[in-house]
Amino acid sequence: MWNGKKVSVVFPAYNEEENIVQAVDDFHATGLVDEIIVVDNNSKDRTAELVRQNGKARLVLETTQGYGAALRRGLREATGDFVILSEPDGTFLGRDVIKLLSYTDDFDMVLGTRTTKELIWEQANMGWAIRVGNWAVAKMMEFLFDTPGLTDCGCTMRLVKRAALERFRERLTVNASHFLPEMVILAHRAGVSFIEIPVNYKDRRGVSKITGRFGGLVKTALNMIRIILRYRILGR
Repeated sequence: MWNGKKVSVVFPAYNEEENIVQAVDDFHATGLVDEIIVVDNNSKDRTAELVRQNGKARLVLETTQGYGAALRRGLREATGDFVILSEPDGTFLGRDVIKLLSYTDDFDMVLGTRTTKELIWEQANMGWAIRVGNWAVAKMMEFLFDTPGLTDCGCTMRLVKRAALERFRERLTVNASHFLPEMVILAHRAGVSFIEIPVNYKDRRGVSKITGRFGGLVKTALNMIRIILRYRILGR
């Protein structure tokens, strides 16, 4: 609970057996999180089994494949007054939940950024090229839509108030990895106030499904640019 209000955390999960229990335990241990939802996105490993055994999270199956599809399902399932999106791969810290919550008196949505050098842990997958790329695409979105300051277009770690989420949730369309900029654009268009704050970014076990390979990184970046331009030019 935070100021008497319920806090939900959503984890999209695809083959995360190496990390899922530790991530659930880490966020649960904050004492601030009332509900953890793990959206199993057709995992082929023991992800679902381990979540059930752990017993601290609610398991939901989303059969439409894709990072965005899993997050959209989690946003529909979450029952908290505050809904936090994160990753179950060990890259984010549960203790940063309090950072996000601390800004909720003043803003409807709080976005994390992984581009602050001092909070990028050794071995984290945030080299110069990825950091500059995220910054450049974020600045493009900031310029084209006149948003508050943005420095990271691909940070999952973020909070949105339920009342604000309901103003744009049904307009979300992206099922793939370029879901995050669409969420920001639609929230901004719906008049949702937001701010971006730095969060810790750690190394993960295993290879990222999105940025772990060069081809996937380029594809995601191009998709993000396309959807930003589509909303700017076509208005949808």
